[in-house]
Amino acid sequence: MPGTYTRVLQTSEVPVGTKKAVDVGGKAILICNSENKLHAVSNICSHANETLECGRMGRTWIACPTHGARFELATGRAMNPPAVRPIKTYPVRVVDDWIEVEV
Repeated sequence: MPGTYTRVLQTSEVPVGTKKAVDVGGKAILICNSENKLHAVSNICSHANETLECGRMGRTWIACPTHGARFELATGRAMNPPAVRPIKTYPVRVVDDWIEVEV
């Protein structure tokens, strides 16, 4: 059963090349704007249990600031050790300049 979309940020709050952490229904989610494409992923590294919001972001990935494990923004797939488990991704959409995440 699909979840409910929740309005989290205005698009202007996450310019291209940036990311912003939000809490949606008790879930720590990171909104990433990579090359004008929005992604919503878990803000917690599956290996180190650290927040990802301070990690580097590339065109297609977010890196854990603790050990450098990278995760694919589109799928959550762990791209390199030490992480082997993916992070959760969430459907995201824009409605009237608002970013909404489905949880």
